[in-house]
Amino acid sequence: MYSPSGLPTRSTPVPRPIKRHHSARQIAHRVHDSFTSRLCKLLCAIFLTLVLVVGLISFILWLSLRPHRPRFHIHEFVVVGLGQGSDITQIQFNASARNANHNIGVHYDSMDGSVFYKDQSIGSKPLLFPFYQGPKNTTAVGDTITVTTLKENGQRWTEIMNERRIAGVVVFRLEIISIIRFQISKWHSRPHRMHANCEVSVGPDGVMLPISKDKRCPVYFT
Repeated sequence: MYSPSGLPTRSTPVPRPIKRHHSARQIAHRVHDSFTSRLCKLLCAIFLTLVLVVGLISFILWLSLRPHRPRFHIHEFVVVGLGQGSDITQIQFNASARNANHNIGVHYDSMDGSVFYKDQSIGSKPLLFPFYQGPKNTTAVGDTITVTTLKENGQRWTEIMNERRIAGVVVFRLEIISIIRFQISKWHSRPHRMHANCEVSVGPDGVMLPISKDKRCPVYFT
């Protein structure tokens, strides 16, 4: 290369990239890291897919097999002694428990009945021995409960007689408490404490009024 004066000049050399030489150990380490990363991603994808599939299957089974709580209805309710305005000695009732599930059975480990007037229990007793109720099945629940806490001329007895005389209607509440387990094939759920509350209106004669006959009782779990 020549300058404008015609004299040769030394050109500045163009820097060349430095070639890096990797050892076999470094190359093997990079290959190992790349393989490990791909394997971890593959395992994570498989795990997430399995979780999604299991969750979807569980959701479908829950939709198709989710248990419906038993249905209770009150059919008859008589307060013995109320019609005569005398001491109330017994309460006779007939109710029913319905398992409306198609593929789920219900085990009743215990069942107890109590009758309340306002907030006071006036009598209670065990109702049925442990039993199994198959799908789409109805079981009669009826008994006579002895009244133990109402004393003639006592405060609650006086309130009941005043309602009978003035309003012509007295409201009682039948509560049925059961310990139940659901069964799907050979699988059993954990025990549940179930309450069925049947509010019943009776007339001056102590017999359930038509407004309460065959009434469905609210059911809840605790």
